[in-house]
Amino acid sequence: MATRHQVREAVIGLLYAQDIGNDNIVKFRDEILEEKKIRNLQKEFAVELYQGVLDNINEIDKAINRYLKEWELEKIGMIERALLRLGAYELLYTKLDSAVIINEAIELAKKLGNETSSKFVNGVLDSIKKNIA
Repeated sequence: MATRHQVREAVIGLLYAQDIGNDNIVKFRDEILEEKKIRNLQKEFAVELYQGVLDNINEIDKAINRYLKEWELEKIGMIERALLRLGAYELLYTKLDSAVIINEAIELAKKLGNETSSKFVNGVLDSIKKNIA
């Protein structure tokens, strides 16, 4: 059974694929999750996260943009954008523990991003968390 960390990593992949222009990725979502052995309750969690980001993308992007300082969301790396969107969705729309959400995003940034991604993602998500608490 897949862990929640693996689920989030798969969701980042789906969001990234969508961001690079693969608008049909949603049609292959279930196949991709099955390929990664994400099933049952973990699949429900993955679909909830992925669909939640898509359904709330405008509000999520507004929340992220408030804390980017000298950056613009459309000009940051696509992996970082996917990480921020997922993390912001979880902070804003779920009841999951904010420390867990941010830690997961940091760990995924270390794995998937560049050497500064984890600090950048941490800073933005922490700012969002502080302003919703």
